[in-house]
Amino acid sequence: MLIGYARASVEDPSLTVQREALTQGGCLTIHEDQACGAKAERPGLIALLAALREGDSLVVWRLDRLGRTLKDLIALVEKLGSRRIGFVSLTENIDTTTRDGKQVLRLFAALAEFERNRMRERSQAALSAARARGRLGGRPKALDPATRQIAIQLYRERQHSIDDICKMMRISKPTLYSYLAEADANALHAA
Repeated sequence: MLIGYARASVEDPSLTVQREALTQGGCLTIHEDQACGAKAERPGLIALLAALREGDSLVVWRLDRLGRTLKDLIALVEKLGSRRIGFVSLTENIDTTTRDGKQVLRLFAALAEFERNRMRERSQAALSAARARGRLGGRPKALDPATRQIAIQLYRERQHSIDDICKMMRISKPTLYSYLAEADANALHAA
């Protein structure tokens, strides 16, 4: 059975084009999600995934209606395949129940992996270049070294509660604990 999925977008908030294409594509049932945006919940997709059975095919008008990223799309289609459920994209003419459709999906997966590796390489190169210029990265310390020493000294004197020290220094408990751990590590290296 062909079961359609339509998701609203900024370009097509009414879903009309998607509904018509899915109906013409042979879908008897269409699940929909009206919300658009990266953080939007997709109850229609959740219901659709629960309704799909072995031998069914999930049909979308366009690839971007199912997955927000290529990585998400590939993962979802692979999950469908493990349940012996097909995937069809009408616009891109992909049908994973055919040999050619499976090949196209493998190509997409390879391209997604290639892009992830390229992004990782670019990030590593940028970090290395920054380190060579003396930049270590990460969030700057909340306190300068002298004030950090005062916070550590107050903690070790045990005359103030941790909450009081954090309020005085305007830092969080995790920040105080990280300063203490850093001081202990430095003391071990110095010894």
